[in-house]
Parts: sequence; structure tokens; C-alpha cells
Amino acid sequence: MDFLQINVHRVVGCGEAKDVICGIVDKLRADTLIMGSHGYGFIKRALLRSVSDYCAKHVKCPVVIVKHGEEI
Repeated sequence: MDFLQINVHRVVGCGEAKDVICGIVDKLRADTLIMGSHGYGFIKRALLRSVSDYCAKHVKCPVVIVKHGEEI
């Protein structure tokens, strides 16, 4: 039976979040970037310039954005 091998990297960086994330993804030559989202609406996201939106448009690998869930 073949098992899927997954390597997870947790990196702490300093600087503008979007630039640090995109730089690390490029440096690691990541297969996939998984990010969280605050769940802001379109207007708030446009005003705050969403890091996840920026990364989704600028990294070379697929990006999975996980929406912020409701509190239980």
C-alpha cells in the first residue's frame, strides 16, 4: 500500500506578511500553500488588501484558502 508523504514547514518571518509568505513559498518551491482567511466581505477585503488574495495571485503553486468558521 502506498502512502502519501506530506512535508509541512512552519516558518516565522519578519516584514510585510505578503512579501514574506510569497518569498518563503518560492524559496521552498512549495507544492501547495494553505492559508487562513478572516472571512471579511468584499469591501473590507479590498480596503485592507487581503494577504491571502495577494498570495493567491502571486505565488507559482496552487493556494488553498480556508475560511474562518463560525464559533460553536
